[in-house]
Amino acid sequence: MERWHGIALIILLYLAVTLGIGLRAGRRASRSVTGYVAGDRAFGLLVMYFIFGATMFSAFAFLGGPGWAYSRGAAAFYILSYGVLGMAPWYWVGPRAARLGRAHGYVTQAQLLRGRFPSRFLSVLMAILTVLAFIPYITLQMRGAGIVIEAVTDGNIPLWLGAAVAYGIVLLYVLTSGVSAVGWTNTFQGIFMLIIAWTLGIYLPNRLYGGVGEMFRDIAAQRPELLTVPGLSDTGDPWSWGGYSTAILVSAIGVAMWPHLFMKAFTAKDDDTIRRTVVLFPTFQLFLIPVFLIGFAGVLFPESPQDPDFILPFLILRSQLPGLVVGLFCAGALSASMSTGDALLHAGASVAVEDGVGLFAELDDRQQRLLMRGLVVGMGALAYFFALYEGFSLVILLLSSYGIIAQFTPPIIAAMYWRRATTTGAIAGLLVGSAVTLFFFFNGHLKPLDLHEGILGLVAHVPTLVLVSLLTSDPAPERTEAFLRAARGDVGEAGGKAPA
Repeated sequence: MERWHGIALIILLYLAVTLGIGLRAGRRASRSVTGYVAGDRAFGLLVMYFIFGATMFSAFAFLGGPGWAYSRGAAAFYILSYGVLGMAPWYWVGPRAARLGRAHGYVTQAQLLRGRFPSRFLSVLMAILTVLAFIPYITLQMRGAGIVIEAVTDGNIPLWLGAAVAYGIVLLYVLTSGVSAVGWTNTFQGIFMLIIAWTLGIYLPNRLYGGVGEMFRDIAAQRPELLTVPGLSDTGDPWSWGGYSTAILVSAIGVAMWPHLFMKAFTAKDDDTIRRTVVLFPTFQLFLIPVFLIGFAGVLFPESPQDPDFILPFLILRSQLPGLVVGLFCAGALSASMSTGDALLHAGASVAVEDGVGLFAELDDRQQRLLMRGLVVGMGALAYFFALYEGFSLVILLLSSYGIIAQFTPPIIAAMYWRRATTTGAIAGLLVGSAVTLFFFFNGHLKPLDLHEGILGLVAHVPTLVLVSLLTSDPAPERTEAFLRAARGDVGEAGGKAPA
């Protein structure tokens, strides 16, 4: 048996275990839409911790993170910065969203917004923007899985087949078990990838340089530009402070607004679970330290991969490790990819049905679940098509999505905290902010000071929301006051569905 056969068997064993966990998790949830989308609001601290951590740190961190450390040096530190900053507001925002979910039966982000700003157009707009942002994010996960499998099997399992097999498994357990499968597989995958990342992050610098300190001394002597913040741009020139700082800022603003993360507020069994998750979440950032060490370990390596995102599997294969270790590494990388991909597929389909199609057609629970499953397959197929194209950085792909997602922050905050905000203001702000973001995304050479397009969108978004809200009136102030009381958790608020 050839070496790659043994590696492939380890990968298949890992995928089988993951599938088993995902299918078994579905037995605990009810067959209702709330069970499929929100896990019957029963997730405890363990699952919440790993569903946030493992979902955030995906293929972009396990492959793109080392790729940036290898090719752009200190520029990769932006990932560490925004992860710490971005979850802090969720300590207050998360419990409010959870209370509103319990009071009104919300299971998606747009349902919460529609409860405060009753507009079908706003809901459909949120659904469209969510799917637009999700497709490149899912593409990133699929491509990451395919890259790793192709590399560790010496090309015998090509990218297209590796991505298809890994995400075939994801589709099976997401279609069957919904968010319960996402939660419990993320717990397994999160633990697994932490162990693998730390093992490799310590082993590779010691094998190649004799230790972490020795590695950085050699890099400081030969490539000092990689150890100076803000690092290098994608052209190899120094990255501007405008680009670096706004990459951190837009990511921090947008991270908890990703619908697949925001929706997990509706799965928590109580407010304290959310607060404890936020307090503990920075400990998951420790995952990034060995990931960066792996990338820096390749800086002075005499050979180079064909793409910086390949640096981790490239070093693994050049280090002459046993097939068992290589197979376990691949399983760890798949954990990072699949733990995010499953949440994205599930959330994207849920949002499309609950906030788009469901507003214009009367669907019972069975029909909604069936349509969600069809959309899971459809989104997966579209992302897979894009995953087969080359020529983009995994981290750049993620950053491009953050510009759109960051536009969800102003209306969400206004809905839960600003009494004077109006439906017209929320819609106008979201339209203007998204339009500006997309304009500068497609015309990057026009960006002033190299600022991230998402930040430029917010600069236009927030004043528009405020000004239009002040110029328009709220037609139902009593409903607004009831919504804000429910957000605060005041006793006596009656439940009810979000208005159509």
